[in-house]
Amino acid sequence: MKGAVAAGHPATAEAAAWVLEAGGNAFDAALAGLCTACVAEPVLTSLGGGGFLLAHQGSGRNTLYDFFVQTPLHRRPEAELDFYPILADFGTVQQEFHIGMGSIATPGTIKGLFRIHAELGSLPMREIVRPAVDFARNGIAINRLQAYIFSVVKPVYLSTASARSIYSSHQVDDSLVVAGETLRQPELADALELLAIEGEQLFYQGEMGAGLIAACGSGGGYLQKTDLYDYKVVEREPLAYHYRKARILTNPLPSSGGSLICFAHALLEAHDQGEFGSAHYLELLAEVMKQTNLARMENAQTGDGSDGHILHPDTLARFRAALAGHPVNSRGTTHISVVDAERNAASLSLSNGEGSGYVLPGTGIMLNNMLGEEDLNPDGFHCWDTAVRVSSMMAPTLAIEPDRVIATGSGGSNRLRTAILQTLNNLCYFGMSVRDAVDSPRLHVEQELLSIEPGLPDAAVDEVCAGYPSHNRWAEKNLFFGGTHTVIHDKRGFSGAGDPRRGGVFLLV
Repeated sequence: MKGAVAAGHPATAEAAAWVLEAGGNAFDAALAGLCTACVAEPVLTSLGGGGFLLAHQGSGRNTLYDFFVQTPLHRRPEAELDFYPILADFGTVQQEFHIGMGSIATPGTIKGLFRIHAELGSLPMREIVRPAVDFARNGIAINRLQAYIFSVVKPVYLSTASARSIYSSHQVDDSLVVAGETLRQPELADALELLAIEGEQLFYQGEMGAGLIAACGSGGGYLQKTDLYDYKVVEREPLAYHYRKARILTNPLPSSGGSLICFAHALLEAHDQGEFGSAHYLELLAEVMKQTNLARMENAQTGDGSDGHILHPDTLARFRAALAGHPVNSRGTTHISVVDAERNAASLSLSNGEGSGYVLPGTGIMLNNMLGEEDLNPDGFHCWDTAVRVSSMMAPTLAIEPDRVIATGSGGSNRLRTAILQTLNNLCYFGMSVRDAVDSPRLHVEQELLSIEPGLPDAAVDEVCAGYPSHNRWAEKNLFFGGTHTVIHDKRGFSGAGDPRRGGVFLLV
């Protein structure tokens, strides 16, 4: 076998599998998936967004490629900005996001695509983009999940004439594309082909970038020529730690998701977790999440490098003690995982926020709205430090054991870290199959609210809910709880699972 891929859309997985079949390695396949996800999962990612790739080479080298968005080099008066709120409608709850030209941070996806290809790729870039070009030009049938995601952020994609021209339904008035409808993006197909020929400079120093800068200047955005010229992909040493017999590699600071997963594992490993689904396990897991949330808030106040740092030994010891004393018995993101026969492993997480509404003319590229994400702007909008990499919860993750390699990660905003935590725990502690590890019911604790999926023993759920007066017992599994698309290579070969909560697909090549 040549390899395996798990991703959040059939087309994304098929693109990666096609590249593996054509002789590409795991990194070629992940990049083909990246390009196709921008076509097939347009609300979740875009060439105008950013992301992270965690690469494990069969030789043993590990590298985290940070190509997430960056704050602009200069501010401008708020009165000049195109920056306004919209409401995303999740059905049971609404959430406010800000969009417009003033919400666009410096994008990194295109730079990341070319940097990773130059260092780790083996096939020509034209082969990498070919599946995405075909899907964009010929069209993709919108599935139920993508139609639902479009409906949630409908105000974004109807906010400008350029976005409406691409994403509006031809079947339903005043609607975005609906399930079963074919979405064609010929301008995006052309843009991908041109980028493959001319390279990243077309966007960062050429005609595409010039169009973006001109639009920002006249239309109320922050970005200037120097923002694109100065943007760099950052290579980081992955955050590495041991849990059970696995060496876990994940996204390091300044992104927070990996550190929070590490912190939670450090709390868990001091305890016998009992049986999966038992009241003991559920209460322990909920308390670990609660303590991790407390540590996260404390760390936000103390800053990096101080004694309050979330991974500082004193902080870990203090929260371990709090856990030991507890009566235990009482935004738009997608992910791609690829492993090949040479034990190369790629864990790739991507985001465009919800999208700014602005589409770069002639390219079909929707720019991000990261400067309009409240979660990514904790000090308030327009108060960010200039020219710094935006922090993210995204945590592409690998687990390296003597006889297997695991690639996983998730979308899901703040829930992605607890989804990854539970999937890894199911694999590394409970010894589940990858299918069971991904499918097993999850819980999440946030601000004293316990959310829990169905499928766990009623008595155990009753017991843990008794400790959380504010709780939500979901009637069915939901994308709220993340989507851990996971691939494993061990001595028996390849296995994997796409997470059904987020349209997951697993393909073996």
